[in-house]
Amino acid sequence: MEEIQSQSDNYRSSSSSASSPASRVPSSNFFYLRKPGSLRQPISFEDSPEWEDTDADVRVEEGGDSINAATTPVSPSLSKLNSGSLPSPPMPEAAAVTRKTAGASVVWKDLAVTIKGKRKYSDKVVKSSNGYALPGTMTVIMGPAKSGKSTLLRAIAGRLHPSAKMYGEVFINGAKTRLLYGSYGFVDRETTLICSLTVREYLYYSALLQLPGFFCQKKSVVEEAIQAMSLGDYANKLIGGHCYMKGLARGERRRVSIARELVMRPRILFIDEPLYHLDSVSALLMMVTLKKLASTGCTLIFTIYQSSTEVFGLFDRICLLSNGNTLFFGETLACLQHFSNAGFPCPIMQSPSDHFLRAINTDFDRIIAMCKNWQDDNGDFSSVNMDTAVAIRTLEATYKSSADAAAVETMMLRLTEKEGPLLKSKGKASNATRIAVLTWRSLLIMSREWKYYWLRLILYMILTLCIGTVFSGLGHSLSSVVKRVAAIFVFVSFTSLLSIAGVPALLKEVKIYASEESNQHSGALVFLFGQLLSSIPFLFLISISSSLVFYFLIGLRDGFSLLMYFVLNFFMCLFVNEGLLLAVTSLWQNIFWSILTLVTIHVVMMLSAGYLRIRNELPRPMWKYPLSYIAFHTYSIQGLLENEYLGTNFAVGQVRTISGFQALHSAYDISQSSNSKWENLLVLFLMAIGYRILVFVLLHFHVRKNVSLHRIWQCRKSTT
Repeated sequence: MEEIQSQSDNYRSSSSSASSPASRVPSSNFFYLRKPGSLRQPISFEDSPEWEDTDADVRVEEGGDSINAATTPVSPSLSKLNSGSLPSPPMPEAAAVTRKTAGASVVWKDLAVTIKGKRKYSDKVVKSSNGYALPGTMTVIMGPAKSGKSTLLRAIAGRLHPSAKMYGEVFINGAKTRLLYGSYGFVDRETTLICSLTVREYLYYSALLQLPGFFCQKKSVVEEAIQAMSLGDYANKLIGGHCYMKGLARGERRRVSIARELVMRPRILFIDEPLYHLDSVSALLMMVTLKKLASTGCTLIFTIYQSSTEVFGLFDRICLLSNGNTLFFGETLACLQHFSNAGFPCPIMQSPSDHFLRAINTDFDRIIAMCKNWQDDNGDFSSVNMDTAVAIRTLEATYKSSADAAAVETMMLRLTEKEGPLLKSKGKASNATRIAVLTWRSLLIMSREWKYYWLRLILYMILTLCIGTVFSGLGHSLSSVVKRVAAIFVFVSFTSLLSIAGVPALLKEVKIYASEESNQHSGALVFLFGQLLSSIPFLFLISISSSLVFYFLIGLRDGFSLLMYFVLNFFMCLFVNEGLLLAVTSLWQNIFWSILTLVTIHVVMMLSAGYLRIRNELPRPMWKYPLSYIAFHTYSIQGLLENEYLGTNFAVGQVRTISGFQALHSAYDISQSSNSKWENLLVLFLMAIGYRILVFVLLHFHVRKNVSLHRIWQCRKSTT
C-alpha cells in the first residue's frame, strides 16, 4: 500500500493542469442532450423500477402489424437529466419518435468468463463483473484494447461460443432467463452488408427474413427503423455502390447495420463498438442517434474503446474494464469523481475517456520505456511517468471500498428481488418464406453486380469464340475425330477453370450468410436453396450462349435434339462446378486459398479426364481409381462425344466402314450403349447434389465454427 500511495502521490503532483475534484466533476467541458432550461441530476440509487409501472399498453393498428406500445417511465429519476452548462447538440432531423418501446432491465452479477486453453479453462477474460442497465438509458462498457469488453457484452447477451465458459448470473426484468429470438438485437463489430442494394431494400429484405406475416406488413417496420437511425436521406442510395455509383460512408453503413436489428423492434439492443472506424463527426452523430433511440424506452448496452468529450457526455452509465477487472461501474460524472478520489484527477483540457484509458492501459508502459530518455516541449514526460499496474490496483481497490460499489449492489438487489414481465419471442418467418426471399434477393444482386455473372458471361463468350475459331473448319471426315475430341476437351476444361472468376462473389455470399446466421436470420438449408434457385437462370444463360457459339463454329452434327443435349450437358457441368466452387469457398473463407485450391483441383481433374491419356491406360492406384471417377470433366466430355459419334459411320476406303465408336475408341473411351450419354448426365446431376450436400455440412458446422472461433480468438487476445 505504501508503494501504491507513493506512486499515486507522484502521479497527482505531476498533473499540474489537473483541477480539484470539487471543481472538476461538474465540468463545463461536457454538453449533454437535455431539454432547454432543464438540469441534469444524477440518477438516484434509491429509486428502482416498479414492474407494475412498466406494463406496456399494446395496440395493434388496423390494416397492418404496426404495434404502438406506450410505457410509463421506469422510474421518476430516469426522467431527470444531469447538470451541464453548455447547450446540447442539435438532434437529427425527424428526431421526434412517436413510437415507444417497453424496455427491459438487465443485471449481471459476479459474471466471469474463461476461454478454454489446450488443457483446461485457464484463460480468464472477464473477472467477477457486476452491473445493470435500465430501460431508456445507454450503458457503455469502456476499456482499452484486449480488456474483455466484447466478451462481457457477449456473455450478457448469451452469445458466447461453447468453448467459452461463463460463471455468474444474468437477470432480465429480475428473472434468470435467456433472451429469446426477437426480444433483443445484437450488432457485431463488423457486419457484412449487401453493397448492391439500397438502404430501404436491404432493410426490407431483412424484415422479410426475420419477421413472420405478410410481405406488405413489413414496410412500416422498415420505415420506423430508417427514421430511428436518421437514414431518411440515404434510404434510396446504394449501400456500397456498384459500377460508377458511390456508396455510403462508414458512419451511414454502421447505422444501417444497427437498423437491421431494429426491424425486430427489440427491447434490448447490444452493440459491439458502434464507433468502430468512425471519424469524430460520424461518431457524434451515431451517439446522438443512439441517444434518441434510447429515449424511446429501449435498453442500450454497447462497448466503446475511446470517445470525444461530447460523446462521453451522452453516456448514462459506464462500466470501466482493464484486463478483465471492473475498475468502476456507475454514473458518468461519478466516474470522474472516482478517478479524483483515487488520485487521478482529469486535466481540464483533456477528454475524460482519454484520461481513463491513459491511466489503465498497460500499453503505455512500453511507450514510457521507449521515451524515458526523450523530452517533450515541457521538458519531460512527467504526465506519463506512472506504472499502469499500480494505477489499476489503486482504482480497483478504491472502487471496491467506495459508496459507488455499495450503491450498485443495492440497485442490483432491488432489480432482482422481484420478477417483472418475461420477454417473449415474436416468432420467425417460415423457411419457405425465407427461401423465396433469399432467392429473389440473390437474383436482384446477381443482376446488378456485373462482376457476379455478367463478367463471367463475357469471359465465357470470348473464350468460346477463341476455341471455336481455332478448331473451325474441321469437317466430318475420319481424320477430324482426334481434333474434335481435343476441341471438346479444351471447351469443357477451360470453361470450368474460368469459372474460378466467380470466387469473390461466392465468398461475399458466404460472409453474408455467416453474418445473418449469427443472428438467426437465415440457416444453412435456407441459404443453400436460395443460392441454388437464383443461380440456375444465370448458369443456363451462360451455358446456352456458349454452347450455341461453340456448336456452330466447330460444326458438330445437325439435329435439334443433339444441340439440346449439348446445352443440357454443359449446363450440368457448370452446375457441378458451381457446387465445387461453393464448397471450397465455404471451407476456406479466404480468397487466396480458395483460388489456389480450385486451380489445383481443376488441373488434377484435367489430367485424369482421359484425354491426355486414355482412361483405361491411366495408372490405377491413383489416377484411374479414384481420380478419373471423381472428375466431372470425365462424364461431361464422354457424354458430349457419345452425343456426337454414337450412331455415325465413317468410310474407310471404298468398301469398308467403321462406326463412330470404333473411330473414337483409340482417342477416348466411350460406351457403345445408346443410353450411356444419359447415364453420364445422371452422374453429373448426382455429383451436383453431392456437392450441395457437402456445402450444407460445411455451412452448418464449419462456417459457424469459424465465425465463433474468430470471436474466441479476439477474446483470447485480451489475455496476451
